[in-house]
Amino acid sequence: MQARDIAANVPTVTVDDPVAKAVRVLAVSRLPGLIVVDAAGRPRIVLPGTQVLRLAVPDAYQEDPALCRAVDEAHADRFLEEIGGRTVGDCLPRQPVKPVVAAVDATLLELAALMARTHSPLVAVVEPDGTLAGAITLARLLTSLAVSGFGD
Repeated sequence: MQARDIAANVPTVTVDDPVAKAVRVLAVSRLPGLIVVDAAGRPRIVLPGTQVLRLAVPDAYQEDPALCRAVDEAHADRFLEEIGGRTVGDCLPRQPVKPVVAAVDATLLELAALMARTHSPLVAVVEPDGTLAGAITLARLLTSLAVSGFGD
């Protein structure tokens, strides 16, 4: 099996999308992460779900756990309201990060090694021209390995 055989179409976001949209896309699609694409549909970065959550949690709360404890429960449940108009691009690392991508002809072993090496539960699958062909989640990869006879 190759990446093209198990890749699924997934929703993506751009650097210009609001962080609130990224959080909604992640929640509604039940993906383990998000793919941020450029205007041409090429993956710019693959964000594990924890990194999407990091975009949404204001920096002050991430840096000071005591501050989190000082916020009452009613307000703590609504911290997402504080992200305002921040975009995905506003929250990305300043240093360029190579996206976690695999070619459409990558094997299951190549995909597994890539996920293990990068600690990413989501891989963007790209066409030869670099455009997004789909994505593979960790669950989808493990299911494909199990179906292919892994462990028999």
